[in-house]
Amino acid sequence: MWERIPALLLRLGLPADRLIELLDFYHATEHLSAFAEVAFSNSNAARKWFKPACAKLKRGHAAALLRHMQTRCAQAKPQRAASLTQELDYFQTRLPRLQYAQVAALKLPLGSGAVESLLRQVVNLRIKGAGKFWLVEHAEIMLQARCQWAAGRWDHFCDSILTAHLCPT
Repeated sequence: MWERIPALLLRLGLPADRLIELLDFYHATEHLSAFAEVAFSNSNAARKWFKPACAKLKRGHAAALLRHMQTRCAQAKPQRAASLTQELDYFQTRLPRLQYAQVAALKLPLGSGAVESLLRQVVNLRIKGAGKFWLVEHAEIMLQARCQWAAGRWDHFCDSILTAHLCPT
């Protein structure tokens, strides 16, 4: 998704400066919770660390949070270090997608609910209706056609199909 969707949006004409990639905040907090459960020996201490960690992440202090997590990893017992490092790596590889303060300032959602709702509308209601039965390849064709229509590229889509049949490669 991280490779395909931005490229698609740019091809569809979205200006590059309007494209923001953001990791769903709920998914990020799940990984913070997993880190806290391993880093702390009791659940009260884990909860006490987790809540301010979420706040730091949301306020745009991801780099500082990751430095703190690195310190915890370095101080961890060997049997816990591997799990902590795995969670830390999750955040380090996604650091550019943790810009929650910037996105909140733009009054945009921090979660993927809007996208998931859109998928439900487009896929479930249009493709998976009562009495509708599809072969996988036919459903994919219908989704592609629907996306082209929604993107205002129907004429280009039809032209490309006709051209492909006239000049197969």
